[in-house]
Amino acid sequence: MDTIRELLGNHHRECDEFFAAIEQAIGAGDWASASARFAQFEKAMQQHFDVEESILFPAFEARTGMTMGPTAVMRSEHAQIRELMSAAAESIAAHDAEEYDGYAETMHIMTQQHNMKEENVLYPMCDQHLSAEASALIGRMRDGISG
Repeated sequence: MDTIRELLGNHHRECDEFFAAIEQAIGAGDWASASARFAQFEKAMQQHFDVEESILFPAFEARTGMTMGPTAVMRSEHAQIRELMSAAAESIAAHDAEEYDGYAETMHIMTQQHNMKEENVLYPMCDQHLSAEASALIGRMRDGISG
C-alpha cells in the first residue's frame, strides 16, 4: 500500500512530466500539441489540488486541530498556482511563447518549492497523524487523481 507521501509525491512527478511536454511542444512551435498538453497538465493539477483541499487537508485539520498551519499555506499557494496556470493558458491560446515562458518559469519555481514543502513536511505529518484512516483516504485520493 502507498503512503500519502508516496501517492501524492508520485502524482507531483506525473504533473511535472505533463509540464515538460508543454515546453517541448512550444519549443517545436506545435501550438495544437502545446494546448492539448496544457489541458492534461491543468486537469492533473486541478485534480491534485482538489483531492488535497477536499479530502486530505480536512482530515488532517480534524485530526490535529491545525487549521492555520501548513494546510492554510498550501491552500494559499494552490490559489497562486491556479492564477499562474490561467495566465499561462491565455498565453498558449494567444500563441505567445515569450509570455508563456515568463509564466511557466514562475509557475515551475513556485510548484517545485510547494512540492518540496508537501513531500518533506506536510505529507509525512499526514502519514503520521492519519495512519488509522490512511487506507481509506488514499483510496479516495487515488480515485480523485486518476479520473
